[in-house]
Amino acid sequence: MRPALKETNFNFPGQIRLYRGKVRDVYEFEKKLLMVASDRISAFDVVLPKPIPYKGQILNQIAAENLEATRSIVPNWLEAVPDPNVSYGIKCEPFEVEMVIRGYLAGHAWREYRDGKRALCGVPLPEGLKENDKLPEPIITPTTKAHEGHDEDISREEILAQGLVSEKDYVKLEQYTRELFAYGTEQAAKRGLILVDTKYEFGKFEGEIYLIDEVHTPDSSRFFYTEGYQDRQDRGEKQKQLSKEFVRQWLIENGFQGLEGQQIPEMTEEVVNNISDRYVELYENFTGKKFSPPMEDNILERVERNIRGLLENA
Repeated sequence: MRPALKETNFNFPGQIRLYRGKVRDVYEFEKKLLMVASDRISAFDVVLPKPIPYKGQILNQIAAENLEATRSIVPNWLEAVPDPNVSYGIKCEPFEVEMVIRGYLAGHAWREYRDGKRALCGVPLPEGLKENDKLPEPIITPTTKAHEGHDEDISREEILAQGLVSEKDYVKLEQYTRELFAYGTEQAAKRGLILVDTKYEFGKFEGEIYLIDEVHTPDSSRFFYTEGYQDRQDRGEKQKQLSKEFVRQWLIENGFQGLEGQQIPEMTEEVVNNISDRYVELYENFTGKKFSPPMEDNILERVERNIRGLLENA
């Protein structure tokens, strides 16, 4: 069995609280946050019962690389990566919405369109589109940030009417979202990939908007392979993807979409390893680097050691 990090439960000097999200353990300090990317995996807003080896390291490394690369577009929270699974930085006050942007009709957007909707989050969609078609232009389809249960689609007008974000800040969030998506699209193209859709989370620190959380990872984004994309569309075939969508598809095929009364299908060792291999594939395709699995089997011990080293010198 490959080693995996399911959860942490550390107690550090100055720690205010530990918040366990779907896939991250977040340690809060007075002015800092420390995020441990576990190997837990979620789909349809449900955490699946078995962790995926290497997933946390892969997501954390891709996110850190992309945060560094996008600082010229928008400031972000990240200050240090003391361990392959850990990020540390500024504690921002998060906005209560996630900025989702879509360049193609895929995933949730396609399922809504297939079921007859011709507007998503108040944005009209043209008739005659097929699954995975490129949209006339990228559209922003925000969601609320649910602390429990499912995130919900919400329109720009509803966000402003409910006072979730001021109009001045929302205009800036839209600008940053479009600029980040343009950058991500350009970078993906260099790797033979299409950035289909993604989400960004933002917060505020001392009155300034910061990009927070992960950026352009397989958990927050969907990628197609450029090669063969149009041929597959013309033949009505499914697209070859580098994203977590393959996990969702496996669940759907096995009768699970996170609905009440549905049972999560059995995650055999083969299933777990196949998902792990797909994450490694995405890392290598997206970064152009060979993935280096952890040398130590005891990931928990290594993570704690590296965090304490950082905090002692902070």
